[in-house]
Amino acid sequence: MTFRRGTRLDPGQVRDMRGRGGMVAAGGGLGGIIVLVAVLLLGGSPQDAATLTGILDRTTVGNESPNDLSQECQTDVDANSREDCRIIGYVNSVQAYWPTAVEGYTLAPTTFFTDAINTGCGQATSAVGPFYCPNDDSVYIDLGFFDTLETQFGAEGGPFAEAYVIAHEYGHHVQDLLGTLTGQTGDTGAESQSVRIELQADCFAGVWASNAVETGYLNPITPDQVAQALDAAAAVGDDRIQQQTQGGITPDTWTHGSSAERQQWFRTGLDGGDPRDCDTFSADL
Repeated sequence: MTFRRGTRLDPGQVRDMRGRGGMVAAGGGLGGIIVLVAVLLLGGSPQDAATLTGILDRTTVGNESPNDLSQECQTDVDANSREDCRIIGYVNSVQAYWPTAVEGYTLAPTTFFTDAINTGCGQATSAVGPFYCPNDDSVYIDLGFFDTLETQFGAEGGPFAEAYVIAHEYGHHVQDLLGTLTGQTGDTGAESQSVRIELQADCFAGVWASNAVETGYLNPITPDQVAQALDAAAAVGDDRIQQQTQGGITPDTWTHGSSAERQQWFRTGLDGGDPRDCDTFSADL
């Protein structure tokens, strides 16, 4: 997907904290669903969540001061030539769409970081992948994840694979505003609430993609770009990751859904373009 000629980016929606070294942990740690959201694209198991909770309990000392992308990421030319500017463009487009669909939608920043970051949900490392923290209404991503998506998970990659990841994270922000994340306990299983939450975020990503052109930022989506998103969704299905890492599939430990389900729900959102089609909680899985 290319950005429309004449597009002006809003880099103020993204905070750049890359290369800032150690972080000072805010204390506490993550509740069950927050841990699962944090590992959402890595297909994490309950053991991964426990490990992450341990990491978040540690405290290191460092100093942060944000970089400024306002000079580097201004136009469609920048978005079409630089990855970080492209992500800013996707964030802008996603957040231009959701206020038209969700009354009271509030903008949520994305933070770029390297290695580790202090968040409202505690300290996180890049090992958890992209995540949404409802405590500070923010999306966090180490851009190195997109390389990992290809090298570790076997995705083909591509710009719209990146768009899918970003739109999925903002799907969690929409869920937070709608109250879907409240009171979740981080259960597991092929039909668990955790899986239904993740599949709905995939569907919301598809809804945005269906309406992306109308946001004014993007040219029409091509079949090749849809294929990039579907390939990324499949790459992070619980069944594929378990087969790669364990040599077998254990649906009782799923937290995100199968490759086929993730593709199906992204496609549901894309084909219909309506968030009301994304009721994964009453659907048969």
